[in-house]
Amino acid sequence: MFARVLSAGLLGINAYRIEVEVDCSGGIGQIQIVGLPDAAVREAQERVRSAIKTCSFLMPCAKKWVVNLAPADTRKEGPAYDVPIAIGILAATGLLPTENLAQIYLVGELSLDGSLRPVPGILPMALHCKSAGALGIIVPEQNAAEAQLIEGLRVYPVSHLKEVCTIIQNPEQGFYLNSEARQNYTKQQNRHSCELDFSEVKGQHTVKRALEIAAAGKHNILLVGPPGSGKSMLAQRLPGIMPSLSFEEALELTKLYSIAGLLNGNQAKSTAEENGDHSPNGTAAAYSLVLERPFRSPHHSASAKGLVGGGMYPRPGEISLSHMGILFLDELAEFPRHHLDLLRQPLENGLITISRAQHTLTFPASFLLVGACNPCPCGYLTDPIKACICSPYQAIRYWSRLSGPFLDRLDLHVDVPRLNEEDLGAGMYSASSGDTGNSNGSGSSGNSNGSSTENSASIRLRVERAIACQKERLGEENFTYNGNLNHRLIKQFCQIDQKSHELLVRAICQFGLSARSYDRLLRVARTIADLEASENITYPHMAEALKYRLRTEQQPGRRVPSAVK
Repeated sequence: MFARVLSAGLLGINAYRIEVEVDCSGGIGQIQIVGLPDAAVREAQERVRSAIKTCSFLMPCAKKWVVNLAPADTRKEGPAYDVPIAIGILAATGLLPTENLAQIYLVGELSLDGSLRPVPGILPMALHCKSAGALGIIVPEQNAAEAQLIEGLRVYPVSHLKEVCTIIQNPEQGFYLNSEARQNYTKQQNRHSCELDFSEVKGQHTVKRALEIAAAGKHNILLVGPPGSGKSMLAQRLPGIMPSLSFEEALELTKLYSIAGLLNGNQAKSTAEENGDHSPNGTAAAYSLVLERPFRSPHHSASAKGLVGGGMYPRPGEISLSHMGILFLDELAEFPRHHLDLLRQPLENGLITISRAQHTLTFPASFLLVGACNPCPCGYLTDPIKACICSPYQAIRYWSRLSGPFLDRLDLHVDVPRLNEEDLGAGMYSASSGDTGNSNGSGSSGNSNGSSTENSASIRLRVERAIACQKERLGEENFTYNGNLNHRLIKQFCQIDQKSHELLVRAICQFGLSARSYDRLLRVARTIADLEASENITYPHMAEALKYRLRTEQQPGRRVPSAVK
């Protein structure tokens, strides 16, 4: 007897249809799996045999089952095919009806006792299931919240193979979930608040201003300063001033994390219960979404594949997991130069393409790069108090690890100086001593852009207003951040007056800036103008953009023309 069961496999960030074909014929009780299975798929025969036995099904001993995973020319990996193989064997043996197998997808790993275990990549599989017009999808209970994100699709959460058999016999009688994730998303998002706040950072007003510009226009930024000046502390607070994710953006980001196996269905369910949400439809699904922009900070010892993605079966790397968020490279100069140069193309295109002999895959990688490093190996080259012990050659060699083309793609180059005595002691005195500092450790002087008393919420409001200006200018459908404007849009929306043009030309001639730097300066100036709610780019906007661009030109190893010296 023959049976066909539907399942799904992963190829990059997308899923494709897998047909599990099972033929039952005379033999010696053997299960043979063909169709380019890997070791985990081949071992499914023992898991399936034991799981079927626990369901009290009597499998004929004088039978042979040939399981074909079609299409046969693509590599099948992982234990996600255990459930469809088991159901296919039962249907081919005549123990289950085959009428409903053509309208339901099955995914899941089987334990020896018949219980189901979660598998990665459920979200793209559910997306494919809906696009294929299927009635629903049967998934492990721990993956249900993830699959439930897809609207218009029945999600059958099961914990044991017996439940799968019951649903196959009568899908209408089985318990299933419908999605209300979109309606619950805004509510869960409003409950979220960033724990790290800019009000905790003392001083560093210029750096805070630069980070505000970076968040408003999605400009890559480099922080350079001595040890302990607050580079990492400032970078870690950047997500708190970035705009919220839309539901579509959160779904796209969750899809990447699903493929990487970084979602936890049990955690989503328990988080929903902790917040008093017990609705079966949509609430846990909303918690399974990635609600905040990612902040990834890989160690400088990370491999090239771990950074950009790859492997025998390519998986997303850190730059893809930072999609729509922040990739923070601390101790930037300690990363191998080759690894940093791999980021040059994704920084321009927002995509990373990985080519293998069998296929070529493209992963999204539109991230905001934040780099932090010291000015020299000892860290005190630019420090006004502590003397640098590095030789000129050591300092030049240290900076030579960062290639010119890589630095050219960083829009903002910012010095992070040592805190002075006034900033360092702000807010540390009691009220009786006459000091006006507050209890959260921040200073109290002024409330202008980037001041020490300003919290992340107020900065975020300005960032959101600037982004609203960009959306109004380009339209919702064609929206792109200022940092990603192409040459045509730069020419259209980044017009400057004569005085600003002369300043820009002088800077290009004196510092030997590239054509890419010219475009990036205009983009930064456009963002600064948007933060000031200015329709036109003026001379102060261009001057501030140049101030952030020319910081590293005086670093060791950066060649400066003699006219400037």
